[in-house]
Amino acid sequence: MTTSTAAQSPNATSDTIKPVRRALISVSDKTGIAEFATTLSELGVELVSTGGTAKLLREQGLSVSDVSDLTGFPEMMDGRVKTLHPAIHGGLLALRDNDAHVSAMREHNIAPVDLLVVNLYPFEKTVAGGADYEIAIENIDIGGPAMIRAAAKNHAHVGVVTDPEDYDSVLTELRTHQGLGESLRRRLAANAYARTAAYDSAISGWFARTLEIDAPRRVSVAGELWQTLRYGENPHQKAAFYASGEARPGVATAQQVQGKELSYNNINDTDAAFELVAEFDPATPAVAIIKHANPCGVATGLSMVEAYKLALGCDPVSAFGGIVALNQKLTAEAAQEIAKVFTEVVIAPAADQAALDIFAKKKNVRILLTHGLPDMTQAYPVMRAVSGGFLWQTKDTGRMTEEDLKVVTKRTPSDHELRDMLFAFRVAKHVKSNAIVYAKDGATVGIGAGQMSRLDSSRIAARKSQDAAEAAGLSEPLAKGSVVASDAFFPFADGLLAAAEAGATAVIQPGGSIRDDEVIAAADEAGLAMVFTSMRHFRH
Repeated sequence: MTTSTAAQSPNATSDTIKPVRRALISVSDKTGIAEFATTLSELGVELVSTGGTAKLLREQGLSVSDVSDLTGFPEMMDGRVKTLHPAIHGGLLALRDNDAHVSAMREHNIAPVDLLVVNLYPFEKTVAGGADYEIAIENIDIGGPAMIRAAAKNHAHVGVVTDPEDYDSVLTELRTHQGLGESLRRRLAANAYARTAAYDSAISGWFARTLEIDAPRRVSVAGELWQTLRYGENPHQKAAFYASGEARPGVATAQQVQGKELSYNNINDTDAAFELVAEFDPATPAVAIIKHANPCGVATGLSMVEAYKLALGCDPVSAFGGIVALNQKLTAEAAQEIAKVFTEVVIAPAADQAALDIFAKKKNVRILLTHGLPDMTQAYPVMRAVSGGFLWQTKDTGRMTEEDLKVVTKRTPSDHELRDMLFAFRVAKHVKSNAIVYAKDGATVGIGAGQMSRLDSSRIAARKSQDAAEAAGLSEPLAKGSVVASDAFFPFADGLLAAAEAGATAVIQPGGSIRDDEVIAAADEAGLAMVFTSMRHFRH
């Protein structure tokens, strides 16, 4: 799915072509390098290399000079110093059309390097795997970025390749024009600077996380183009999907086993769905159905199919065309139920082959397998662009346990109510503010999301509960006998009283309003049990 930003070979003209007589190759990722170097050699390009790369190329029968042959110095300090030398950087930076530069090269016996092929120590992969501090430090490349930046600066004369995806473009240019055209050299240079910027961003980000710096003095964001999207939220918007390289199970790391290409909205909603369903104990089947980044149904059950049916029952109308996330393996029984409703994406840690066979008959449904669940206690950065800058915060990892709750009403909630309260409050964390969630027996039975008034969210959730009951042929709203969760305090008693009218028997909310006493009194008068969490879950 990865797409290279180095373009196809440009229609260069002869006056922009720069010949390639010598290439310096030093790569950590050796994908395709033997074939690439073999073709360079066949085209008459002299090869210079370092360490393991030189060894590999010689094993392919290629004639390769060592970097030390150019520098007159051996590799030293465990390879920390090998290319940091004027003979290398002079060969990369010299302007071939500048008499003074050419004279200096001749005086100091500096050989020009026309093509640099370098990719860097795998720092991102190393720290993603949880390497300790010393190992991470040793995987910070120094010579590689220095050479890349030098070659990229001098792209008027030098080609620089940092991605194996660009090998074909370079070879096509060399075969066609016996050199590299200016357009391709510029694009390769742009790729090169983007790569070193991303590399430094990964290092600085790792330092900030390791040192637990709450607000780093400077923040940079880097990602690798994973997919060019047809459009963004709307057809007139351009969009692309970038991967950060973090080893977090989810939409960015998932294996797509079937279905159409994911859209911008698919990716956004699928991420919201999987992050929500991962909130629950992986030993208990859980399902979340998402529409427009908000849940329209969430449930746990004794089986995956039971959890799905309960989640669907909360709002079967909104579930049409939604995203379904599971926290356990997708079974054939669950697949049969999900397939009955038009669904855009199904995401799960794994799937039975029988389940995949069922969806194979619905080729447009995207099936994503993540091979794991994300760690919901991991506080990674969340950023949002604003005019002239961006907002930065850590992910909301707050979680409530029964011990964290404070009973503020005369009536103490039952054990059953407490379990449903904790479930509902966890769901509310993933509902756009103002959020109201009704839940009963480990399943949502009404959700009100994104309203400017908490009272309106409460009324909408109650109405959804009534609509779902009517769709199921029931005489009472689903919310009767439920608990209700609010992502933030009730500023007035009206929202709480609307929940009581809908049939809720217990309330979980953060508290903290100047009218808490008034709200508590209203709860007592209505016979409700209410607990405070002292933690809110705004989600804008």
